[in-house]
Amino acid sequence: MTRKILFTLSIFVLCALVGNNFLGTTVKANSAESAKDITVRGRLKRTVEAGGWVVVTEKEKYLILNSQKFANEKWFTEGSEVEATGEVKAGAITIYMEGTPFEVHSMRPFEQSGSDTSGADSRGLTRVLVNGDSIVQAQPDTANLAISVVTQGKRAIEAQQENANRSDAVVRALKAAAGAGAEVKTTGYSVQPQRVFKENQPPTITGYEARNTVMVTMGDLTKVGAVIDAAVQAGANDVDSISFTLRKDRPARDQALAEATRAAVGKAQVIASAIGGRVTRVVEVQEEGFMRPRPLQGDMAEVRTMMKASTPIEVGSLDVTARVQLIAEIEK
Repeated sequence: MTRKILFTLSIFVLCALVGNNFLGTTVKANSAESAKDITVRGRLKRTVEAGGWVVVTEKEKYLILNSQKFANEKWFTEGSEVEATGEVKAGAITIYMEGTPFEVHSMRPFEQSGSDTSGADSRGLTRVLVNGDSIVQAQPDTANLAISVVTQGKRAIEAQQENANRSDAVVRALKAAAGAGAEVKTTGYSVQPQRVFKENQPPTITGYEARNTVMVTMGDLTKVGAVIDAAVQAGANDVDSISFTLRKDRPARDQALAEATRAAVGKAQVIASAIGGRVTRVVEVQEEGFMRPRPLQGDMAEVRTMMKASTPIEVGSLDVTARVQLIAEIEK
């Protein structure tokens, strides 16, 4: 009868271990054994067991029998230092017997388990959080011009028809002056009544205004002045805006990000030197923000005053900004 009970108990424990990915595991059960919880601290490491993990301490290895319980934790990765509390299963036998069988009741990252909130732990390590900023100047590669044809008439049809004729001429002139690589498209069109307001009287419509706005996007910045001149000569009478942007911003972005990262590392090294330590590793780096270069706006008042002469356009530089946040580990 005693043999039958022991055999049944062995099969029960064996099934429990198989459910935790330890295929082929067998168990010797001792009903007289009194279990006590212990706490171990060490680094996680994979084993040759199927789905196996061990906690490696300074003196020995503890084979985690129920590692599946913690598999979804972000910190449950190879090399992580953990603190585990559980019960040693001295009677358990696994295929390779790599470490002391250990059923874990609770586990957490060792670096978060202490009561010291200053960023230091028992190994003499301190963590610092620093930011790095960088501004890189880049030359714009694209110009955007908003050019309008504005016409007026006593009747809406008069304003509309005159606008259509002049706008057609302006578009043809823009395409010819900007070149084959430019994009010319209509971005706005309106026909609106012009009203006169008198006190204590309803507004009176005195005529109509038609406005057709065309946006020119071009990569040859040397032609911007000539494009404006061609549009005005063809009948455009309102240069709404001109701006310069950076379409191909990846090289400038990468440069700004690299410089911001180096700046953050430099700050961490300065802090480490000040407290008599050295940076041993970078724990985490995050890109806090990237600011696309703001378009350079042209001076439209100056452009309008020079309509009769060749329009000079000076292209400046754009600022590309990056910031990173970095956590570094300092050893003293």
